[in-house]
Amino acid sequence: MKKLVSVFLLVVLFASCSEYQKALKTEDVAVKFEMATKLYDAGKYNDAIRLIEQIAPAYRGKPQAEKLFYMFSMSYYNTKQYYLASYQFESFVSGYPKSEKKEEASFIGAKCFSKLSPVYSLDQVDTFKAIDKLQGFIDMYPNSTYLPEANAVLKELNDKIEKKVFENAKQYNTITQHKAAMVALDNFISDYPGTPYKEDALFYKFDSAYQIGINSVPEKMEERLNIAKTAYTSLIKFKPDTKYKKQADDMLARIETDLKNFTK
Repeated sequence: MKKLVSVFLLVVLFASCSEYQKALKTEDVAVKFEMATKLYDAGKYNDAIRLIEQIAPAYRGKPQAEKLFYMFSMSYYNTKQYYLASYQFESFVSGYPKSEKKEEASFIGAKCFSKLSPVYSLDQVDTFKAIDKLQGFIDMYPNSTYLPEANAVLKELNDKIEKKVFENAKQYNTITQHKAAMVALDNFISDYPGTPYKEDALFYKFDSAYQIGINSVPEKMEERLNIAKTAYTSLIKFKPDTKYKKQADDMLARIETDLKNFTK
């Protein structure tokens, strides 16, 4: 019985492949359309793409074109060809403004850019594009069933940008450009007041102020040490039990010791 099932499956597979090959070679666009639809419904998106690419120009402006180009867009998306998918979805939305698939196409088209968004350490051009596209979708479809997912993806993208900005600011401290670090970290805290990186940002700002202070020329040291002391206070006020408490307290002790040189 198992052998019979295996033989039957092989026959079906061979027939399917043969049918597909015939569809590729024929000049009958209706045959190609029908085969592309079968392949799409079966989840064979790469094969469907090959056929659709052959007949797309012939179907532009025809009644079947809406279905064809929807399948074309989804096939690119399902094969993770996100640049091509985003282009096709935007063309679909523009070409079929009254389509019942317009909302879905708008969302998935915007979502394509989020799939192209790289890790935070790389250039974030595609991330910003994704944010713009998703925000545009949310503004256009505030009651969409896709809204929860759109908001969730948008939050992930914004979190990535936030991390990128923080790491860039922190980098100034790492490479000992402490004045630039203080400015960048200040700007970060101002721009992202509710950030989960605030404790870290406040510490690295304090560390930069500390490094500037203890390495200053005598005539500027007192002022700069007091600036560092204020940065310490900001950190402790924000998080009294900060994970940096021991290190920060040791640094403060050094500041207090150095400040005694200026009291007579």
